[in-house]
Amino acid sequence: MSTQPHAPQQAEAPGRETTEGRVYTVTGGDWDEIVSAAAKADDERIIVNMGPQHPSTHGVLRLILEIDGETVREARCGIGYLHTGIEKNMEFRNWTQGTTFVTRMDYLTPLFNETAYCLAVEKLLGITDDIPERASVIRVLMMELNRIASHLVCLATGGMEIGSTTLMIYGFRDREIILDIFELVTGLRMNHAYVRPGGLAQDLPPGALDQIREGVKLLRSRMPEYDKLATNNPVFKARLVDVGYLDLAGCMALGATGPILRATGLPHDLRKTDPYCGYEQYEFEVETTDTADSYGRFLIRLREMEQSLRIVDQCLDLLKGHGGNGSGKGGGIGGPVMVADKKIAWPAQLALGPDGMGNSLDHIRTIMGESMEALIHHFKLVTEGFHVPAGQAYAAVESPKGELGVHVVSDGGTRPYRVHFRDPSFTNLQTMAAMCEGGQVADVIVAVAGIDPVMGGVDR
Repeated sequence: MSTQPHAPQQAEAPGRETTEGRVYTVTGGDWDEIVSAAAKADDERIIVNMGPQHPSTHGVLRLILEIDGETVREARCGIGYLHTGIEKNMEFRNWTQGTTFVTRMDYLTPLFNETAYCLAVEKLLGITDDIPERASVIRVLMMELNRIASHLVCLATGGMEIGSTTLMIYGFRDREIILDIFELVTGLRMNHAYVRPGGLAQDLPPGALDQIREGVKLLRSRMPEYDKLATNNPVFKARLVDVGYLDLAGCMALGATGPILRATGLPHDLRKTDPYCGYEQYEFEVETTDTADSYGRFLIRLREMEQSLRIVDQCLDLLKGHGGNGSGKGGGIGGPVMVADKKIAWPAQLALGPDGMGNSLDHIRTIMGESMEALIHHFKLVTEGFHVPAGQAYAAVESPKGELGVHVVSDGGTRPYRVHFRDPSFTNLQTMAAMCEGGQVADVIVAVAGIDPVMGGVDR
């Protein structure tokens, strides 16, 4: 132990050698003067690496924190540890194969990734108005279910990070209901590649509408549990209220969207301001709060799940009478789920068999029985893909985390020239420093959980 450089004169006993070096015993002096001198000393603050780690389901995120005691003086994000290379890989696959890449970006919101990408491709093809109404309704149905699933993971992992294991168990329990529906409809729990340019990979299977209604009924009955468990829980509120504060000016400066922006009181939602997939025909409210903190973002996600269930009910009503596969009779929306143009329409006559998902035997017999030209066209469409006119287009959807946009560029070929995503996790992660600096180290966890970033969308 060495003496302070500005401390008063002190008696110093002879040093003695130890295994850890020479040790001195210091005595005497005025403690007030020692404390004052220590306060004036220009000591270095501690730099702490929080990560790179995989907190909950966010992904491999590294936070570099400069702390003074328990107070965060500076906070920075270190990204790039996932390196999927999805955007570059898409340049080497045809336009339809691109859906199998984009669905893996933000792996908690795969159907939003697919829909945004397909809307942009359809805009380049000039077939936006030709998408069958049934396909658009099913897209909305699946996206709103996906919104609930994403919010459930956000609430579950956010609760787990502050010690609420019950909230975690509830969230993942209810998410299973939605994943079962996804598996029924697409054959997969995630990474679906279900939304395709021109429509959908296949129609809803028989009985799907009834199973979805049962799932919605069960989810709606469980929504009050989250409210009772967390909303007015004094311990929960103590960890979230006034933590991760970011006002409207900060959100606008940093480009934050989604629950972060709506927690400042601004009702910005692309489903209302710039509708797509027919969202203008659905009745729902844009949820907002005015707290601008982590607690407000929690409340918004809780209420948005209720609104999503409301939209899902409307989708089911629109599809009612067609037995889940468009073959029934009644007043529901029937018809195909893929555009009629055979130069674009990826084969959508699929069947779920013992070997997985593939073209039904009836469809294969039809192709091979029509003509050699039909067989050749089918082969070229699947292996080579369709041509997209040269140009560029931008399309955006309101994902659970904010504005998910995609900029697509075509050189007239069968593969994208460039595809670039505006992922809300990437943009919203910029707010981390503004939310955390000046707060406590423990509050960094809460702030990041409120941002709800997924690194699959950041490091694409």
